[in-house]
Amino acid sequence: MAAMASKAPALLKSALDGAQPKFQTFLRYAKVELAPPTPGELGQVSQGIQRLLSGFRTGRWKQLTVKEATLNTLVFTEVVCWFFIGECIGKRSIVGYKV
Repeated sequence: MAAMASKAPALLKSALDGAQPKFQTFLRYAKVELAPPTPGELGQVSQGIQRLLSGFRTGRWKQLTVKEATLNTLVFTEVVCWFFIGECIGKRSIVGYKV
């Protein structure tokens, strides 16, 4: 037990040295990906919605490949699941609201 306790600081130091570059990479990506949208990006959202609606009206969705349709379905499922997880967290219960 004493030998393990004496090796603990060296193991901790090597673990921190190994994790430091990965943590810096995480921070670099987090600053970009987790930032709120800028006013310029909000225009892109409205353009995307307009393209989606026009594609739905013209029937362009019928020419999707199976791979694209599967990817779209998975993205939709992920968004719906995160919505329901947020609802459960917000109401602090799986079923019903406390009135």
